[in-house]
Formats: sequence, C-alpha cells, structure tokens
Amino acid sequence: MWQVLSNRRVWLAVTAAAALAAVALWPATVAVETEPVIHTPLLVTIDDEGVTRVRDVFVVSAPVAGRVQRIEVEPGDTVRAGQVLTFVRPELSPLLDAQTRADFSAAVIAARANVERARAQRQQAVDVLAHTRRERDRARDLLEGGLETRQHLDAHEADVLAGAAAADAALHAVEAAEADVQRAAARLAPPRPQATGRPVAVTAPVAGVVLRRLRESESVVPGGEPLLHLGDPSRLEIVVDLLSTEAVRVVPGARVLVEQWGGEQVLEARVRRVEPAGFTKVSALGVEEQRVNVLCDFVDPRTAWATLGDAFRVEVRIVQWEAPSVLTVPASALFRTGDGWSAFAVRDGRARLAAVQTGQRTSQRVEVLGGLAEHDIVVVYPGDTVHDGARVAMDTSR
Repeated sequence: MWQVLSNRRVWLAVTAAAALAAVALWPATVAVETEPVIHTPLLVTIDDEGVTRVRDVFVVSAPVAGRVQRIEVEPGDTVRAGQVLTFVRPELSPLLDAQTRADFSAAVIAARANVERARAQRQQAVDVLAHTRRERDRARDLLEGGLETRQHLDAHEADVLAGAAAADAALHAVEAAEADVQRAAARLAPPRPQATGRPVAVTAPVAGVVLRRLRESESVVPGGEPLLHLGDPSRLEIVVDLLSTEAVRVVPGARVLVEQWGGEQVLEARVRRVEPAGFTKVSALGVEEQRVNVLCDFVDPRTAWATLGDAFRVEVRIVQWEAPSVLTVPASALFRTGDGWSAFAVRDGRARLAAVQTGQRTSQRVEVLGGLAEHDIVVVYPGDTVHDGARVAMDTSR
C-alpha cells in the first residue's frame, strides 16, 4: 500500500514539472497595434510657412529735404492718383555752433592760401613759357644762319609745348582753388529767409490703399526719406522661402494648398515663379540655410481671401504628386531591412515578415507597389518583441 502511494506521488510530481516546463516554453503572445492596407487618396507635398505680399508696392518719399507736415491719411485709406498726401517745406540751413564755425573759418583761410599758392605757380609757369619761347625764337634765327641744328630747334619747340600745357594746368588750379574758397565761405554764410522756398506737395503716384505710414507727426526729413507705402490689396501673392534642396523640385504651375491662414476653408493657389537666386537665412537654431523664394498666386476668387492683407502669415502645401486612389500602408508600419523596406503582416495570429516595394510617400502613408495586398493587416510601431513568426494579439483598445 505504501509503495502504491509513493509511485502516485512521483507521477504527480513529474506531471506538474512537465506542465510547468510546457508553460515556460509556450511562446508568449505579444499585444500589437494594427492597421489595414487600403486604397486612399495620396498627396505628396512640400510644406512650409509663407507670407502674403502686395505685388506692386509704391514707396512715397520726400522729394526734398525739409520739414514734412503731419500726414493725415491712415493705413487702410484709399487714395487716388495725384492726390496730395502732405507737404514738405524746405528748411533753413542749420545754425552753427562755435566749434563748427571755427572749423569752417579755418577752412576758408586755408582755401584762400591755396588760391595764392596756385596763382604763384601759374605766374611761374607763365614766366617759364615766355623764356622757352624766346629760346625757341633764338634757335630759329641761328638755324637760318647755319649756326644751329634742326635737332636743337625741335627740342626747343617741345619745351614750348610743355610750358604751354603747364601754364594751362596752373590756370585751372587757380580756378579750382577759387571755387574752394566760395564753397568754404558758403558754409559760413547766414541762412536767408527766402531760401526756404514754397512748400512742395507730396502726391500719390497711383491709385491704391495706404499699406503703411512710416511718418505721422511733423518732422524734419532728408530728401528721399520714405513716408508711405501704397498698393492694391487685391493684387496679393504668397512668398514662400524654401530650402534650395526643396525649391529645385518645384515647377511653375504646381498646385498649392493654403492652410492655417485664419479662415475655415483651404485656399487654392498656383506657383507662378521660382526665383533664380537664393539667399542665406539663419534658422531658429542658428544654422545658416540657403533659401529660395517661391511666388504663388491665388486661384480662388478675391471674396474667399478678402480678409488677408500684406505680410500675413499662412501655411502652404506645394503639391508634387497626387493620385485619387492608390494602395497605401501606414508609414509607421515600415522599417528598413538592408536596402529595402519591410513590414509585419498579421496572418493566422502570427507576425509574418513581408518585403514591401514602395512608391510615393508622405509622413503618414506610403504607396504600396508590391509585397502586400489590400485589406492585409500590418503591425504599426513594431517593437523589439515582434519578430517573424511571433504570436501576436491585436490591440482593440484604440
């Protein structure tokens, strides 16, 4: 009896050990997230920020230096061509402080001294010219008497020509020195009331809308100082500065989707021009980048984007390739294996490694050219626990 009980205990122990070993060696089931392979529209785009810009901006500047009157027109006001926007009154010459006046007085004295020196040099040049002429005439008489050679007479003729040129140069030096005196003396001259002249009208060169008012209050401005920017807001374009490596893939006429501009609908635009020259721009991280401006025109009617103005921020998507329906797989399901792409397809409860031939891609989905079929279930974000043949359980919590 005791022997039978002992054999039964041994058999139970062996059975329990075998069961524990089976449980330990049984392949674990990995919970994974999955998505199907389906036909969807695919849009491959270059995404970046852009800024709106009025195409033809006219800068209204001060025609002369002087005091500009207060500018009454405000940004957003409509003006007509030739409309008087403000007046500029030429100002008197500024008053001189003691140091400046002393500097100008010294400049006048120096200029007058230069005149005297130039006159002395001119008189010297005239005397030398007279002497060379006498020597030439004497040599000519001697040549007629056979007492001089033709070579010596030619040398005297050359001296006369050189002396005449030196006398002319000395005369011009005197004139220049006298002009310097007048210029230096003009700086010391007191301002004349009549020098202010009449106010000069500043008019609008074209009909349009005031975009910016750079000067508002009355102030003194130099000639050519910008006062206003005029333009037509209905002639609006979008400027997108793309990386040069992206700009080379953009062609005129490409479709553009305008998003995040403040309105609810997505606006349509077209690439008009890719500028031929780039420029260097420092990114927010301090990295120098080569950028190229891409100009886009709105396709939608003016009423769709009437609230946009000059220098408004927008986000654009420049379409490179699009198709209404292609077989796609989530981009998060693909991973590199050698030089190609692969994914785990769920078949009969197990993950099966599948080589995938891909085409066009976006950040979300990738076109499938081979390796997967429609309605195949693939593992997205596969971790290290997923391998070929692993038992998986699809996560239904999403």
